[in-house]
Amino acid sequence: MAASSNYWEDLRKQARQLENELDLKLVSFSKLCTSYSSSSSRDQRARDSRSDSGGSSQDNMLVAMTTELEQLLANLTAVNNRMAEYTNTPGTSSQHAALMHTLQRHRDILQDYTHEFHKTKSNFLSLREREDLLGSVHRDIESYKSSSGVNNRRTELFLKEHEHLRK
Repeated sequence: MAASSNYWEDLRKQARQLENELDLKLVSFSKLCTSYSSSSSRDQRARDSRSDSGGSSQDNMLVAMTTELEQLLANLTAVNNRMAEYTNTPGTSSQHAALMHTLQRHRDILQDYTHEFHKTKSNFLSLREREDLLGSVHRDIESYKSSSGVNNRRTELFLKEHEHLRK
C-alpha cells in the first residue's frame, strides 16, 4: 500500500508542477499576445509582409509558445488520466472519496487552463486577422492614390499638350 501511495503522491507532484508551469506560461503568452498588437508590432508586420520575409521573431516566439503550451496541456491531461486509472485500482476504496476529490480538482484546473489558452489564442488570432485586413485596406488605398496620381499627371500632360495644340 505504501508503494501505491507514493505513486499517487508522485502523480500529484507532477500535476502541481505542470499546473504551475502552465500558469506562468499562460501569463507570458497573454502578455506576448497583447504586446504583439502594439503599434510597433503592426509596423513591423507591415514591413515583413512587404518584404516577404519568413516572419518576425515575435511570430516565431508565438508559434513556439503555442506549441509548448499545447504540449504542457497534453502532459497534464496524461497525468490526470493516470490519476484516474489509479483511483480505479483495487485497494483504494478506503481513500476513494478523497482521491476523487483531488482528481476532480486537478481536472478543473486543467479545464480552466485549457479554456484560458484557447480563449487567449482565439482573441489573438481575431485581432491579428482584423489588423491584417485593415493593413490590406490601407495598402489598397495607398496603391489607388499612387496610381491615380500617375493618371492625374498623365491627364495634366495631355491637357497641356492639347492646350498647346489649340494655340
